[in-house]
Amino acid sequence: MSYEYIRYPVPLGADSIITFTTDFGLRDPYVAEMKGVILSGAPMVKLIDITHSIPPGDILACALTLERAVSCYPPGTIHLVVVDPGVGSERRPIVVISNSQIFVGPDNGFATLAINESDYKAYLIENV
Repeated sequence: MSYEYIRYPVPLGADSIITFTTDFGLRDPYVAEMKGVILSGAPMVKLIDITHSIPPGDILACALTLERAVSCYPPGTIHLVVVDPGVGSERRPIVVISNSQIFVGPDNGFATLAINESDYKAYLIENV
């Protein structure tokens, strides 16, 4: 995957949808903490849980889940993914835009089954 560098904020409003797909499970407050941070900055967005029951670090299960789910969402939906066997490593966070869907997660192949291989843009996320 090749990457471009761009610099612009994504406007989030009342029509914005953010989905969550993680391997966090539901036994601790991590999902609630993520939602709290997002809602603190963008209180009007709609937060949708796809699943938090991906087996820990199972990128293929994540990719298969996204492949099935994303077509149900309107254009411009942001799909936030935290499934990474190398969590805490130097893995780069990315944004992939394909089929009018926006995927945000680690650079580990999580979106490969959900994107159109011939029509996508991938961006690295960096703190500036």
